Amino acid sequence: MRRLLLTIVAALAMTSLYAQNAMVEATQKATLAKEFLENGEYQNALTGFQEALALAQGCGEEGFSLVTTCKTIIPKTMRAIARKALQDGDYDKAVASLKDVAAFAGEYGDTQSVTNAKTLIPQILVKKAGILLDEGKYEEAAQACNEALAEDPSNGIAALRLGMALESSGNYWNAVDAYEKASKNGQAKNAAAKLGKCYLLRALDELKSKDFGAAVKDAVASNGYVPNPQALQIAGNASMMSGDRAGAIKYFEQYLSAAPSAANIGQVAYVVGALSQEGGDNTKAMEYFSKAVSDPTYGAEAKKALDALGQASKRKR
Repeated sequence: MRRLLLTIVAALAMTSLYAQNAMVEATQKATLAKEFLENGEYQNALTGFQEALALAQGCGEEGFSLVTTCKTIIPKTMRAIARKALQDGDYDKAVASLKDVAAFAGEYGDTQSVTNAKTLIPQILVKKAGILLDEGKYEEAAQACNEALAEDPSNGIAALRLGMALESSGNYWNAVDAYEKASKNGQAKNAAAKLGKCYLLRALDELKSKDFGAAVKDAVASNGYVPNPQALQIAGNASMMSGDRAGAIKYFEQYLSAAPSAANIGQVAYVVGALSQEGGDNTKAMEYFSKAVSDPTYGAEAKKALDALGQASKRKR
């Protein structure tokens, strides 16, 4: 029994000695880390504070004060690393450091540091995306925007820049989705013109591929965001080619009203006249044929059709 007691006492003495030595080493490391921090050597400071924390945590009550200090200063050091990386244009390192802040602070219940870090991360990613857009690196810009949206789904600027990256790479379909998201999150004014353009480009592609229903839908959507005679003309052409005479007349009439001085005004007026005549509306046909008689290409045909309709009208009387 006496031997057992002596063994326990010896073990306690060794434990106490280890704790004292560990505490001395932890204090030394923390002191050196503080010097690194004051000299702007943030990475060395971070390593020192982390090592001091690990040692102090094994020292029981004696290490409590140093543990508390390290838990407070480590997130601040990580933020300093992020700030320096941001100044140097190393956005990936800045984001990684802030993620470290969020992870460390979350482990120890520092919710304010977690919130601050998570607020800054998407802002940095959006800034990175803007620079990549200016450099023409659209795929990388889109990736940065998607990362920002993963952190903050309601970030309208990230969605707007994602749309810009996708549009610039020719992906008008997904660009529309991004712009619509931006519009719903505080960027309606900036997104409107871009949505109008993307819907127009989509309508052109759909017209070429003979997807006439989609072309009409997207052309009308484009004109809804930004009034555009070209969109109305596309809607008219797509309607006519799909056999929708009434739709074609409607959109062509809107086009003529929106672009009264367009170079093809006589041609479009002739088409409206011909479509109206096919539909049995001779009054409207004569109205639009009369607007086309001065057209260098279709004027002769318009006059011929107008004369025929006039004679038919006389015979009915």
